[in-house]
Amino acid sequence: LAAKYIAFEYLTGQTKNRSEVVENFQNNDDIRVFLISLKAGGIGLNLTEADYVYLVDPWWNPAVERQAVDRTHRIGQTKNIFIYKFITKNSVEEKILSLQQRKQGLSDSLIQLEDTFMKELNLEEIMSMLD
Repeated sequence: LAAKYIAFEYLTGQTKNRSEVVENFQNNDDIRVFLISLKAGGIGLNLTEADYVYLVDPWWNPAVERQAVDRTHRIGQTKNIFIYKFITKNSVEEKILSLQQRKQGLSDSLIQLEDTFMKELNLEEIMSMLD
């Protein structure tokens, strides 16, 4: 970005002036790019001026990614937001994505089993659990 003279802000866990960096991105029309590490972006951050989110380094835990992306969907957001996840073929990131999908499938099946299980209980069985 610097080589192409594109103005940007950058936020990592090492950033000391978080609010200043966020405010500059939010209020300076010349700055249209905000680079954020997922971990730094997942805590106490609202980006209501974001249009696009590009994830280029997936985490083992997809909840971390979702939490970071959620920072763009806060009160005051008036734009549609486009989220893109870039995965390089035959990379560690592709394996992480595959693992995430398997974990999500397992989680979804457990939740469905739990819902079905609870629906199949009759009043007598529920009362016996409470005794």
